[in-house]
Amino acid sequence: MFLIREIMYCKPGKVRPMVEKFLAMGKLSTKVGMPKMRVMTDFCAERYWTLVAEMEVASMDDLERMMQGGGQSSEDMKEFESIMKGYHDLVEYGRREVYKIEA
Repeated sequence: MFLIREIMYCKPGKVRPMVEKFLAMGKLSTKVGMPKMRVMTDFCAERYWTLVAEMEVASMDDLERMMQGGGQSSEDMKEFESIMKGYHDLVEYGRREVYKIEA
């Protein structure tokens, strides 16, 4: 089992619109059979306006399949694109962390 953590460092005051995008994306993801996503914002972190989204996958193959849109219809893909449209305007940068769950 692996924990996938997406960390987004938003522009000042832009974390709320990014949270809304991730919540909508999480709802659609669950609908198409992807793992449930947990969305968090900083209370005390390395820097202000940080958003973290986490999900667990059984294998790296599962992650790769999800990243390529496996199992999603063209309608679902269009909805994902619509949800995330303009997100580059909300973030300064981001990164992905992948952890193997040991226990």
